[in-house]
Amino acid sequence: MSRTDHLAGKAFVVTGAGRGIGRTIALEIAKAGGNVVVNDLDQAVADEVVAEIKALGGDAAANTDSVGDWEGANNMVTQVVDTFGQIDGVINNAGNLRDVIFHKMTQDDWDSVINVHLKGSFNVSRAAATHFRNQEGGVCVHMTSTSGLIGNFGQANYAAAKAGIAALSKSIALDMQRYNVRSNCIAPFAWSRMTASIPAETPDQVARVEKLKKMVPEKVGIVAAALCTDRAAHITGQIFAVRMNEIFLMSQSRPLRSTHAGEGWTIDSIFDTAMPQLESHFYGLDRSQDVFTWDPV
Repeated sequence: MSRTDHLAGKAFVVTGAGRGIGRTIALEIAKAGGNVVVNDLDQAVADEVVAEIKALGGDAAANTDSVGDWEGANNMVTQVVDTFGQIDGVINNAGNLRDVIFHKMTQDDWDSVINVHLKGSFNVSRAAATHFRNQEGGVCVHMTSTSGLIGNFGQANYAAAKAGIAALSKSIALDMQRYNVRSNCIAPFAWSRMTASIPAETPDQVARVEKLKKMVPEKVGIVAAALCTDRAAHITGQIFAVRMNEIFLMSQSRPLRSTHAGEGWTIDSIFDTAMPQLESHFYGLDRSQDVFTWDPV
């Protein structure tokens, strides 16, 4: 594919970019003219993506630091600046899964997922924030998930991290707006080495996995690259879901309904008056597949 100039002269770090969604994001940024530090714990796969980018006529370098490590995150941002002279954006894609039903989840299951997804997204974004402030410009794109935005079984750690990332992104957008820094989230639907660990034991799980296998990561990569361009300069604080050729703008929490008692509430009046007024707007225990019920197109 021929390269464009949408990101010409700009430099980015893409975390977890050795395979899957991260790889396609790195390649799409390169196709748009950007330079990329390809971060992955696996040196061999990071080097492969660097070679692919150079074959496209772009420039790239490999990095094997861990996003969950503060010094590692700063190292990869410093590498972008040292290699390309500047840093224009970070794409927080690195992730892991430790799926287990909540009452069997261990501290290690929790900590390992929170450390990579949520702390990792903070670490890399924060490492870049000083550069963004000084140059008065920059972009963050974070990977959230409908598991956190809507819900799913056996993913309390992952869902909490991904919901936290959505809040982190909004906070970055608010705090860094004065410096022309924007921050957005993508909730991707795609089959990757990470989603390959999703259990497929029940008929419902098997059907879900088969749908995921049809959703290639390239569909996500092009949207991430687009959000890094100057044409997206006005887009910040948003959450998008990408599923094959569909792009969804996801809702954010706002009041749905209110009820009021001038004399104050008692336990009885709460259940006699308030809850009956509010119950028609209660949310069910939905999972992602309960909301996205149609096949991807």
